[in-house]
Amino acid sequence: MQVQYEALYHQLEENHWWFRGRRDIVFDQIKRLDLPATAAILEIGCSGGPLQQQLRQAGFHNLTGIDISETAIALAHQRQIPNVSVMDGARLDFPDASFDLVVASDVLEHIDDEQQALREWRRVLRPGGQLLVYVPAYQQLWSQHDVVNRHFRRYTAASLQQALRTGGLQVLRHSYWNFALFFPTYLIRQAQRLTSGTKPAEAGGTGDLAALPQPLNRSLIWLLQVENRLLRHINLPVGVSVFALARKPVS
Repeated sequence: MQVQYEALYHQLEENHWWFRGRRDIVFDQIKRLDLPATAAILEIGCSGGPLQQQLRQAGFHNLTGIDISETAIALAHQRQIPNVSVMDGARLDFPDASFDLVVASDVLEHIDDEQQALREWRRVLRPGGQLLVYVPAYQQLWSQHDVVNRHFRRYTAASLQQALRTGGLQVLRHSYWNFALFFPTYLIRQAQRLTSGTKPAEAGGTGDLAALPQPLNRSLIWLLQVENRLLRHINLPVGVSVFALARKPVS
């Protein structure tokens, strides 16, 4: 992640509509798994720790967070979030079968060898343990934002399921997320592609990340929260992101 982008990322991650909306759906899905408060939960890519804080406030106390960024973990320490450390998400320094749940939001697309990462995530799960993973959707949405974030790929529901199954995991559920903004995003991406022509994307800048006026930011948070409640009951056919819930086989 570029230094300029990371600084803005940490400035906005607590209240920006995108982060709030995604954290809301991830938190809701974890709560609906009906795990005990003692469940061992690992968050890969915990950043400055806002989801860790939310889970701890909800009563979970066996939490672990890792991030490859020293800046992110330093910020989590400043927020007095315990049990977080700098670690490569594809090379975990945990014993086998350590966790009941692994959460990875917008992590897998940053890792060149996705199967190396998935093998590690499967390894640290207990038999029957679950993995909740979110990734950006559709290669057609590739943009400067992906370049700034140093993504290797975007996914479809089918390609994410295939990756998980190849990694030895059973897919329990999958759906797209952020349906509401998919079509505007698609049109913007195509317009950007037409105007940029063959000029290669540059690695600098902040991509799509920007602070918005508070009324607009609140409206987008509300829109995503409505969608998040719908996702309790239905799967969505398209979206800017795609997620899956998978399980490590018991035997």
